[in-house]
Amino acid sequence: MDASLFISRKLRFKGKIAMVCIAVSFLVMIIAVSVSSGYRREIRSGLSAISGDVQITPPDMNILDEGHPIEADPSYLPQVSAIDAVKDVVPVIYRAGIVKHGDNMHGVLLKGLPEGVQPDTVSLGVSIPSRLASESGLKVGDRMLTYFIGERLKVRQFNVASVYDSMVETDGRHIVYASMADLQRLNGWEDDQASALEIHLKEGYADEESIRMANEEIGFTVNAYSSEDEETVIATSTVSRFPQLFGWLDLIDFNVLFILVLMTIVAGFNMISGLLIMLFEHISTIGLLKALGMTDRSISKVFLSSSAVLVAKGMLWGNALALLFCIIQQKTHILKLDPENYYVSFVPVNVDFGLILSADLISFAVIMLLLLIPCMFIARVDPAETVRVK
Repeated sequence: MDASLFISRKLRFKGKIAMVCIAVSFLVMIIAVSVSSGYRREIRSGLSAISGDVQITPPDMNILDEGHPIEADPSYLPQVSAIDAVKDVVPVIYRAGIVKHGDNMHGVLLKGLPEGVQPDTVSLGVSIPSRLASESGLKVGDRMLTYFIGERLKVRQFNVASVYDSMVETDGRHIVYASMADLQRLNGWEDDQASALEIHLKEGYADEESIRMANEEIGFTVNAYSSEDEETVIATSTVSRFPQLFGWLDLIDFNVLFILVLMTIVAGFNMISGLLIMLFEHISTIGLLKALGMTDRSISKVFLSSSAVLVAKGMLWGNALALLFCIIQQKTHILKLDPENYYVSFVPVNVDFGLILSADLISFAVIMLLLLIPCMFIARVDPAETVRVK
């Protein structure tokens, strides 16, 4: 058995306060990482649900223009669907309208989907966001009178079939899901015409760079396999359509990185103070070990081993409490947010064990490196002065 490890087991590190500080530091770090990951996941999935990860639209990107539809089943669709990153391709129709219920009037964006894509979007049935339901007083079973302004005013009466929780509000407009066939009749379009094709990517393509690369591949495929008699279209990604949201997520990631660095330094310096106290308390032991022929490096290993155990205990406690918080928040959504400012109605958390393990290992390594500083004190201990024969 290694003598340094054997001796370290006999020492008692009394730095309980240091362990508590380390636990708090790791608690804050893991919660920060989980919230950052949760934000990215919720907003990415929210944007994907609203408009897909990639959209195929007319060149002017005006998907609300009822005079310029595109093919709902174009010749290049099999090739686009065969791309590895593509999960599915859904034709959609968008139409702006004004909902009137009692004295309340609200601007909405109706999104027509094929049958079976969104529940309850049967003929003249719509699914409205909870925020619109709250503001207008609409509820399931009510009739929703909707005005459409174009070359001439059109009025349609829909039935509220369901209310869904709107996770992301991108520009203040309420998205109402309706039947694609209803909006085709409203626009006077054929069954094979749509405003856009929305492409959803697979789970492994959630980061910005993957979305950009998939968008480029889809755009190239569309141009390569389009027939001459089809409408000219372009492919655009959510990253280019909503740059402010992705910029906001990058800012959150930077803040999380700052928190990780700060908490690691705080934990490290708390451990430095704790280790210094331990070294002063055992200065005679250090002198005795030197007198017995143990090197400074081996003695340092004794105290670093004891410190490592304390850091590991604090890290485990911090991780356990952070995971408990994440589970409670995931189940109850007890911490709420204002979606006007934060895009979501509660604090989202996502337990990404890969990120958590990386944060733990890097922080643990940095703390142990910082603990090499007080170990320099061992070289200055003179056995002749510290060891007293009684």
